[in-house]
Amino acid sequence: MVLVPPDLAAMWKQFIGKLSWKVMKSSSGGGGGAGSPLAKMPPPLPLPRENGAAGKPSASPPPPLAGAGAEVRSREEAFIQKVNICCAVYDFSDRGKDSPEKERKRQMLMSLVDCIGAAEEPLTETMIAACVRMFAANLFRVFPPKVRSGTTASETEEDEPFFDPSWYHLQVVYEFLLRFVTSPLVDAKVARKYVDSSFVSKLLDLFDSDDPRERDCLKTILHRIYGKFMGNRPFIRKAVSNIFYRFVFETDHHNGIAELLEVFGSVISGFAKPLKEEHKLFLWKALIPLHKPKSVGVYLPQLTYCITQFIEKEPKLAGTVIRGLLKYWPVTNSQKEMMFLGELEEVLELTDMAEFQKCMVPLFRRIASCLNSSHFQVIFFLKSSNPWLMCSLELCLLCVFCCALLLITIGMVTNTNRKYMLV
Repeated sequence: MVLVPPDLAAMWKQFIGKLSWKVMKSSSGGGGGAGSPLAKMPPPLPLPRENGAAGKPSASPPPPLAGAGAEVRSREEAFIQKVNICCAVYDFSDRGKDSPEKERKRQMLMSLVDCIGAAEEPLTETMIAACVRMFAANLFRVFPPKVRSGTTASETEEDEPFFDPSWYHLQVVYEFLLRFVTSPLVDAKVARKYVDSSFVSKLLDLFDSDDPRERDCLKTILHRIYGKFMGNRPFIRKAVSNIFYRFVFETDHHNGIAELLEVFGSVISGFAKPLKEEHKLFLWKALIPLHKPKSVGVYLPQLTYCITQFIEKEPKLAGTVIRGLLKYWPVTNSQKEMMFLGELEEVLELTDMAEFQKCMVPLFRRIASCLNSSHFQVIFFLKSSNPWLMCSLELCLLCVFCCALLLITIGMVTNTNRKYMLV
């Protein structure tokens, strides 16, 4: 190890300092020119100073709220950009047309589904409005007109269901809509501005879709909307009633009656007691007339469930239901007549004796006409499937016979006494 004397070290430091000062002076003067490396170097940045140090204080970092706002804006912009990409509508009748764009849109939709499922912050109003606009662009469409054929209702039930070629994308859109409605991060008060009566009305029109998969998704989504957006409930009930009216009295064709009744089965079970007059009118004017169409067998289980829910809520409505069944009772359709008998059995099990007595006479007249029916299936159904009904009918007929016999006997005794009095 070589030791350097301190005097020699000081001399070297002084020499190197003078040399560096000359180089800097020559470069700044014009000897180095504009092309020298030192001339191109930017000026050094000021170093941060400690508190209490001399000099001008450095600028403080931005507050955390400004950074959070910028992050929210960037998140919102990225989300809306994805949603806008998904607003593009393509023709799915030709599978080979616009294939890359269709796949990109599907990937974006799946990304949005994952995004709303894993989100931790509530959606802003701008994001909610963009989502509703995207739902409307993809889902709301006009279905082709129905081609009426000469087939009967029993023949149309056996037809194969139609599957929409665009379901590959529609399925993801419906999944996104379901996540949107059920997400706690979507404020119902804010979303109510956009999920309004117009949106719900167009959503209800989609229940006429020929694709059963779409109707099944709509059934779940409508039930969730009814539960979350309480302000839309009266409008939904009124709009569904209008759909039933048009089906019964005008079009005689609708694909989604069974799904709508299934939704309202759970809705009716949540009605408070005593029932409002509006709900009773819905039973009498909307549900009971649904027994009139020939295709009642397609949705009869759901219809029967809705009606029995009303009777369980208020037993006095049993007489109203029985009179409604008698009003629309089929005369020449044996299959429909057997359906009515099966529903009548379920209604009678929930009927009180006081209500039964009010409609007993027209009811047994109708059952007696069924026993005299020329269709063997109706008679066989009465004897095999309704033993309680048959026993009640036999008991009633026995009572009527005994009363008639008693009246005849009293009449004979009265006439005899009159003869003796005349003598």
